[in-house]
Amino acid sequence: MPIKLAGESLNACSGCEISILDMGERLLKLLEFVSIIHFPLLMDSKQGKNNSRIVKLPKADVGLISGSIKTDEHLELALAMRDSCDFIVALGTCATHGGIPALANSFHNEDLLEYCFNTEGTDKTDGFPSHIVPELLDACYALDEHINVDIFLPGCPPHPDHIFRALQSIDKNESFSQSKKSVCDNCPATRDGKGQVKTLKRALELPRWHAGDDKKEGFKCFLEQGFLCMGPVTRGGCGGDKEHARCIMTQIPCRGCYGPVKKESNQRLSMLNALASNGIDISSLPETLSMLRFSGGHGLLRPLPRIKES
Repeated sequence: MPIKLAGESLNACSGCEISILDMGERLLKLLEFVSIIHFPLLMDSKQGKNNSRIVKLPKADVGLISGSIKTDEHLELALAMRDSCDFIVALGTCATHGGIPALANSFHNEDLLEYCFNTEGTDKTDGFPSHIVPELLDACYALDEHINVDIFLPGCPPHPDHIFRALQSIDKNESFSQSKKSVCDNCPATRDGKGQVKTLKRALELPRWHAGDDKKEGFKCFLEQGFLCMGPVTRGGCGGDKEHARCIMTQIPCRGCYGPVKKESNQRLSMLNALASNGIDISSLPETLSMLRFSGGHGLLRPLPRIKES
């Protein structure tokens, strides 16, 4: 009997759902053992409403939730999914670590609203939208900060291979695991060793790329060329089951979208330690907040205290 699948998107861009469609022919194989019963981004849903703003959700075996939690409506929907689904899969880095939306945690809500609604060139407003509009929570949260999560699928977006294997493992009642190594552990780059670079460059030029027909020949490590690459502190696997890291193989240094190698790690702190241990002057960095551009949930990004005017 097919497993019943439900899906919902919270504070997200829908890229994770596009990754499901990117399974290609395997999507047809997926539909052999999965029955989609609720997925607003993929199919029309006509469930009746209860006394909340949330559509009454059908009972499902597995719930895929993409996106982080920033409003009270997001939270209500996440709780409703947890209540109606036996398994919850956090789909994508927004769900697992806060993702890009969690960069908002560097600011107070009042500052975010002021920036959005009182931009240069617009008339000043006396108030911000409040009627019917969901209320902002004090921070942008990863799913597991509010509900229990059974499977974590990081990535911006997660690779279709991982989504397929995760659902297949549930269908077969098997354990599911992903790489516990970093992007560097499976990178084809050649390395000369520590101390090759003392300062980092701004990314105003392309790194040198010397990969030949033989991919084992590789190319020179981005960090050793002076380009910031988050590979040492980022979970590997973004290339799926067979390929190397997708960004690396297109001559772009890793930006850290699969989150930290260990779920509880701090990518910013770990990267600064990695740079310092390799003899790189961290003062050459223009800023460091972007090291948490994908993992600013779990309290890792917070607004600076307000300075009281005397």
